[in-house]
Order: sequence, then structure tokens, then C-alpha cells
Amino acid sequence: MGMRMGSTHFMYNYQVSLNNAYQKQAKLFEQADGSSLHRASDNPMNYYKLLRYNISETENTQYRDNIKTASNWMKNSDSVMVHMTGMMQTMKEKSVEAANSPNSEDDYAAIYKEMNACMQELVAVANTQVGDRYLFSGQKDLVKPFEMSTQTYERGLAKNLDTAQATFFKGSNADYNTELFQMLELEMDGETYYLDTESGNLFTKDFVDNGYKKLVAQGYSTLEKAGDLGEENIVSTADSNFKVSDYFTNQGLLRDENENYINIGGYMYNFKTIKQNIVTYKGDENLISMVKLNGATDPTSDTVNSTGGRMFGRDIFDNEASGNEPSGTAMLNNLFCVCAKVEGCDTAWMSSDGVTVADVAHATLIVEETRVGSRQQLYQSVESMLEVQGDNITEDITNVSGTDIAQLATQLMQMTTLYNLSLSMGGRILPQSLADYL
Repeated sequence: MGMRMGSTHFMYNYQVSLNNAYQKQAKLFEQADGSSLHRASDNPMNYYKLLRYNISETENTQYRDNIKTASNWMKNSDSVMVHMTGMMQTMKEKSVEAANSPNSEDDYAAIYKEMNACMQELVAVANTQVGDRYLFSGQKDLVKPFEMSTQTYERGLAKNLDTAQATFFKGSNADYNTELFQMLELEMDGETYYLDTESGNLFTKDFVDNGYKKLVAQGYSTLEKAGDLGEENIVSTADSNFKVSDYFTNQGLLRDENENYINIGGYMYNFKTIKQNIVTYKGDENLISMVKLNGATDPTSDTVNSTGGRMFGRDIFDNEASGNEPSGTAMLNNLFCVCAKVEGCDTAWMSSDGVTVADVAHATLIVEETRVGSRQQLYQSVESMLEVQGDNITEDITNVSGTDIAQLATQLMQMTTLYNLSLSMGGRILPQSLADYL
């Protein structure tokens, strides 16, 4: 039995086929932008891979942007620190020159003028900005970090131990060039004494300067091994709970100018001071982190800036034993003490203490400059790796979503031809409508 197909059903089937052809043609046109994936239905598996690769590409781009910003920051920091270490080197040379006894008062005046100018430039350079951000303010990078006083203040005077003294009195095998070992200078009845603020021992000046050498010659490498030294050397064992912070600020200024003394063993000793300029640090010690890789963060290698405390170390007034917070200007203030001693033509102090201070200040800054340089090198190494990784991600994206242009052109020509033929054929075989007669 034959089946008769009505014109309406015939037209419906034709219209469905024509729409399918049109949709296929439209999808091919979409791929003209170079991507074969525009929706999940195009290829669910490849579309899932594409989403993952896009996330990886976004992360890679962000990390590379971080590295560029970080490298620029560290490059500027390193450039400034190189300049500062050069000025520190000048301070070392001038300190050695000032320690030479043949200098006249005019010579000292000339040396002081050069050293003071060098210090002023050093403070100014430490306030370098990139844009509106200060390089060495920690996370307070919109705040000017260093400010030098226009007037002089009475600052506590410290005895700076050389290598041999530091080994004997502090028991330290560390190179003194990277740490400043000090004692507080006290005075009573015109005699000078040195107070070890960590052990509480009070020594005579002669024992710290010369007397200990006899014990070293006898084979006692440290104070602890020497045992009982007698009152002629250790005047008193002070209160072990002594804190520098009870008497001095972290910059070495007396908390109460009217209380310039300390009671040790029932005797009143005065703190010795020196009139000098003071540098104040208004930044903080927080580091700026710019993450360069996914995974766990590494504050040690992800930080890009330096701070006052890292560049200029700590001293007896703001070290961990002092009870004070870091001042951020320890070596700067110690160098201004050196300037004051040069201005006062104190050859003896310069030869015993001044050269040591200049050496340690220079070495402290070099250590931090080296840290910044090594972090910059690490970022550059990661940047090279991320560039390769970025190329691989781009290749992966192309593999899962890229269009074969030659194949697309062929398919598009075929589908366009087929679609046009369908339109032409439909116009011939479909029943005419009332519209055709109008």
C-alpha cells in the first residue's frame, strides 16, 4: 500500500534540513577566528582541557607581571645600595685616615667636613623613590623613611669591641665585620668603666683595652674560661636583669636627661654621652612579597624590598638584649658618632673604635645588598622558566582548540555550496505560495 506525503510534511522536512545546513555553516564561520571551541557542546573533553589551560595561562601571566614589577623594584634597590656602599667605603677610608696620629686640627676639620657631607648624602640616597613609593620604608612605602636631625643630641657612648675583644668578652667566633659588639661606657670620679649589658659585668677600661691580652696569652680564649679575674679587672657583677631600654631609647638617647646615672654595687656611675646628629627611621620592618610561583609561599625568597633594620643593622641600644625595638638607623647613628669623634680630634678613639664601626657598617650594608642581588637573580631564573611554561601552555591551547585553516576553508566552501544548492532547489520544487503571485 502506497503512502502519500503531504506538502506540509514535505516542507517541514525540507526546512529542518535547511536549518541544519545553516547551523553547520554558521559553526564553520565561527571557527574563522582561529578557535574550534566556542561552547562546551562543540567538544566536551577538549573544552574542559581548554578551561584548565586558560586558568594556567592567567596564573602564568600574573606571575610574570609580578616578576617584572619585583625585578624593577630590586633593580632600583640594588642600584641605590651600590651607591650607598660606595659612600660607606669612603667612610671607612676617612676613618682610617682620621685614626692616624700625625693629623693636625686642620686635617681633622677637613676630614670631618668630608665625612659629614658623605653622611648627609647617604641619608638622602636612602630616601630614594620609585614613582611615589619609597624603596626602603618597608610596607609604609608612602612614608619618607629617614630623617636626619638639624641639631645635635647627647647620645650614649659605647665601647666598640674589635675582633680579639669580641672573641674574649662575648665568646663569639663570628666575624665582627658583620656584627657590632659593644659595651656601655660609664664614668665615676674621672675614671672610665665598661658595662657589658648582657652579662652585667662591669670592667675597668684598662682591662678591656689591654689587660685581657695577658689572659689570652695564658691560654684563656674567653672570659668564661678565665674564671675569677679579681676586683681590679671586674669591678662588679651588675644586676642580670639590667635592660638598656630602662635608660635609653632605641636611638641611644637618654629617656630622662636628668637621670644620667646608674647604681652598681652601691656606687653611682654616670653614663658617658657624645653630642651628635641623630637619624630617625619612620618606615617599618615589614617586607613586601610578590609571589612568583604557585604553591606554598616562601617569605624568604618572595620578598623584594629592604628596610632600615636590614641595611643598617642593630647595636647595643636596639638589639634583642636591649629590650628596645629595632631603630632602623643603628649604623647610621654610630657613623655620626664617628663624625663627632673626628670633629673632636679624638685619635685614640678613632684608632680603637672608629675604624671598627666603619668596617661593620660597611659590611652590614654589603650583606643586605648581596641578599637583594641573590633574590633578584632568583626572580630572573623563575622568569625564564615561566616564559617557557607560557609557550607550552599556548601550544596546549592551540592543540585542543585551534582550527586547521586549510581544512576549514574546504569545509566552508563545501557547506556554503550545499546550502546555496538547497535554497535553489527548494525554490524550484516547493509549492508556490500566495506571496509568489503578489
